[in-house]
Amino acid sequence: MAGRLRLKDFEDGKPLSDTVYEQTLKQLQRQLQIIQTAYIVQKRRAIVLFEGWDAAGKGGTIKRLTEPLDPRFCRVWPIAAPDEHELARHYLYRFWRRLPGRGELAVFDRSWYGRVLVERVEGLCPPEAWGRAYGEINEFERMLTQDGTRLVKLFLHVTPAVQAERLRERLEVPYKRWKTGFDDFRNRDRRADYHAAIEDMFDRTSTRHAPWTVIAANHKKAARIRCIETIIATLSRDVDLTDPVLDPALKRLAEKSLGVRLKAD
Repeated sequence: MAGRLRLKDFEDGKPLSDTVYEQTLKQLQRQLQIIQTAYIVQKRRAIVLFEGWDAAGKGGTIKRLTEPLDPRFCRVWPIAAPDEHELARHYLYRFWRRLPGRGELAVFDRSWYGRVLVERVEGLCPPEAWGRAYGEINEFERMLTQDGTRLVKLFLHVTPAVQAERLRERLEVPYKRWKTGFDDFRNRDRRADYHAAIEDMFDRTSTRHAPWTVIAANHKKAARIRCIETIIATLSRDVDLTDPVLDPALKRLAEKSLGVRLKAD
């Protein structure tokens, strides 16, 4: 079928030089600040959702995405296994609780797609439950986007060889050891099962209102730039990014209080 997302199509890509990466990242982070200001002032909401293979670079990308932003209006939600309180409720409950408010950006490091990925592959819920979840997720995302929430869904793809190299590095470099554990290697041993689940997820949940973007992530720096470019394109679409207008009354009050003439228009 034309247009279907297949992981094999995202295994190329060229690395970026350090100079190009740093210059481009700086420019993109400035754009992110402008977008965040617009969302705060205009009381807009946005969600950026990351999925991907273990060691694909989600954490490093999230760090570069959020470091220039005002943390009062940006929350990162690392999603792990649900606790007992969450298990007693619908699986979407814990995500409803973390949705952004007015002027806020919510970043999900893994997400509600665990239902059709890890829970499916590891047998943590019955087939009828994860099979039903595709429609539930589509409806959930449709409600969010129709209510005005911008949604960006990113999947970071690395080849088995690159993943193996990164997992090895995490064990051999002492300060990186906290990043990995037994689950990473159990998941790697079931990569074929996850591969099938991922492509089913693309086929059944990449919709007009909430499409998936797959990022070729064998080269970390290039992948970070591509992710942030995608986020900027989606969050800025049809959004007024002009600087906020200075209230004339506030200008007069400030000039009187400060004893200066403001240069602002």
